[in-house]
Amino acid sequence: MRVEVDVPKCVASGQCVMIAPDVFDQREEDGIVVLLDEQPAPELHADVRESAVVCPAAAIRVIQK
Repeated sequence: MRVEVDVPKCVASGQCVMIAPDVFDQREEDGIVVLLDEQPAPELHADVRESAVVCPAAAIRVIQK
């Protein structure tokens, strides 16, 4: 799995950080998403997929290898 984020689309809701904190974080100044791990471990895949589904801005893209 590879993860991409479309930073300009992010609305800083923080849903991804709550679901997958090992993969996503937020910038201090504005809450915009920060991708911590572009290729997360298999045990994190379900959480990453859930983060993509619940993202209100559809700013997370999951690419299956």
